[in-house]
Amino acid sequence: MARESERTSDDQTRTPNAACSRRSFLELGAGLSIVGAAALPVNGSPVQVGASGADGGEAKRTKPNPIAVSTYSYWRYRDDSKLTIEECIDLAAESGFDAVEVLHVQMQDESNEALQRIKQRAFRQGLDLCGLSTHQTFVSPDPAVRRKNVEHTIHCIELAYAMGIPTIRVNTGRWGTSKNFDALMANKGIEPRLEGYTDDDGFDWVQDGLEQCLPAAEKCGVVLGLENHWGLGRTADGVLRVLDAVDSPWLKATMDTGNFLENQYAQYEKIAPETVYVQAKTYYGGGTWYTLEIDYARVAKILDQVDYRGYVSLEFEGKESHETAIPKSLAMLRKAFAV
Repeated sequence: MARESERTSDDQTRTPNAACSRRSFLELGAGLSIVGAAALPVNGSPVQVGASGADGGEAKRTKPNPIAVSTYSYWRYRDDSKLTIEECIDLAAESGFDAVEVLHVQMQDESNEALQRIKQRAFRQGLDLCGLSTHQTFVSPDPAVRRKNVEHTIHCIELAYAMGIPTIRVNTGRWGTSKNFDALMANKGIEPRLEGYTDDDGFDWVQDGLEQCLPAAEKCGVVLGLENHWGLGRTADGVLRVLDAVDSPWLKATMDTGNFLENQYAQYEKIAPETVYVQAKTYYGGGTWYTLEIDYARVAKILDQVDYRGYVSLEFEGKESHETAIPKSLAMLRKAFAV
């Protein structure tokens, strides 16, 4: 998402406690290949993904991508929008979404009782909890800072596990040389490196930090989705450099459609094969920091070409009231990602 949390440094100091008690999940890739696997039956006959249809053409999928909404869409760091997670779940159900993504910094209570209330609320509303959007940075020359962010990320993995959430959004982090987030956005997410250090240093720190999180991710069955979220992950090439270096089925990509500010469709195409989660920006009423024109039918086609079946999670980032903008966003995404 486009806003960095300015308040995570103090609450990222907790050491993870409750370790996941279930046996490690199978490797993500094992058994999950869907090319050539039977899809839902049509008139009693299974449709083979990638197989020829009755007319000799490629068979079509029978189920559209599920459309989710991030609680960020209601909250948006605005003083007049400080809704609870459970209130956001209720609003998502009223609007007709399939699932809800939870913004970690929005959570007011991380006790197990609170986590189970959130999970139960979604269940009773007929919604999946599909993602947990977290903040961290591994771009620091200080090993203690990087270790604190590793511990924070493992803590978030365990929160997701407790709520039955299958993926968390993670970041590379950034150099932190911008005056504030508004200044970073004014400079299109670009900032100077720390004096005396190189991008190679930063990428090494990111790789090391994420590799330390992988055992917890695998044990809990929670996929880390590295987002194109400013800093070293501002571009598809930056995200892919980390994924190639780490080379794990438990670290893949979260595609944020609003965070590629140049050559956006070419970058969507680059990152699409590694994408396990999509955050879809809309800007009704004009964007908070900028407004990006996004052709979602084109985005849907790019994702369909790599047979992406996963969630598309709305992140509304405009100035219009969420009461009107979010239903419009849902209708638009439903149309774009329809079969």
